[in-house]
Amino acid sequence: MEMQQPSHPGEVLKEYLPFNYSVTDAAKHLGITRAALSRILNGKAGISAEMDLRLADALGTSPGFWSCMQVQYDIWQAKQHYKHQISRFLNAA
Repeated sequence: MEMQQPSHPGEVLKEYLPFNYSVTDAAKHLGITRAALSRILNGKAGISAEMDLRLADALGTSPGFWSCMQVQYDIWQAKQHYKHQISRFLNAA
């Protein structure tokens, strides 16, 4: 069964940010540039391990929450373009 396309973590992050915070305010709070946060929110950049920890601190999510979402998104994207048929290693467990 094919998995449905997961949302980019930036799309989800938009829902977590306080409604009264601008992108500039949120970026300042996170200690990053406005441009860096904007790229994440617009799906142009991924969530790094450090950003995951910053978001965990700022939003009360568990460490790894955002990274797991990023991995799911990345794997789905890769599957859309992966065309190789690689055989298994011999004597693989």
